[in-house]
Amino acid sequence: MSTIEVMPARLTREDTEDLRRAVDCLEGATFAQRLTDVVGRPVEFLSAAVPQSARRAIAHASEAALRGALKLALRTLDLKAGAKPANRAHKLAAAAAGAVGGALGLAALPVELPISTTILLRSIAEIAREEGEDLSAPGAAFACVEVFALGRPSHEEAAFESGYFAVRAALAKSVSDSARFVANEGLSAQSAPVVARLISQIAARFGLVVSEKVAAQAAPILGAIGGATVNAAFADHFQTLARGHFIVRRLERKHGASLVAFEYRRLRGDRGERRRAAS
Repeated sequence: MSTIEVMPARLTREDTEDLRRAVDCLEGATFAQRLTDVVGRPVEFLSAAVPQSARRAIAHASEAALRGALKLALRTLDLKAGAKPANRAHKLAAAAAGAVGGALGLAALPVELPISTTILLRSIAEIAREEGEDLSAPGAAFACVEVFALGRPSHEEAAFESGYFAVRAALAKSVSDSARFVANEGLSAQSAPVVARLISQIAARFGLVVSEKVAAQAAPILGAIGGATVNAAFADHFQTLARGHFIVRRLERKHGASLVAFEYRRLRGDRGERRRAAS
């Protein structure tokens, strides 16, 4: 007689608390909201004033930074097990890079952004490893780079369903195709069209966050010290997203994607109700 496994109706209490933490990480303050506290005025207005020529430079720098980050991810992210994520150290290093960007402005972005992105990727990878990811697998490397697409959910996504799952769904085929291609073809496949397409998809969203960072660093009240503060917020933002992302992935490996997505939406709704009741 065969045994039929029945999917549990809910997660365990411990896993539910972990998922609630992930919801808080992924559905919390946007980077623009964080920067508004730093700059003292709505960053959306500053970002909207960025000229088109600067936007093109930001888009180019964002894509170049992600290509470099992916190269690192595929070659060197199989980190030593047991070490705790050095989030604070990575945040300080990113802040130091941001001081250069704050002092020199947009001209420093092609140098500063790859440094900041690489530092952040190391931090993201450490968080991934702590949540049980096998960093020697191409899929985990691409999941680390995927975090850079999670930074700015749109109102349209939020109205339809969780922006987090909407972004993952949009990237899912490119992520799986790229991981499979690299697994079969080796590191030389990182320049393949399917991988380039994924990087372009991620860069389109990452560049929006970078635009907000550049706009804040260019504010007259900032400069080198302010640039460091902005980059520290930049690092903290993506570290927070990474923690939520890899908690979700860990729970999906344990319970299956459908149950985790269902419970995520339920907890997200509960979170919204609590916020409305408190306002």
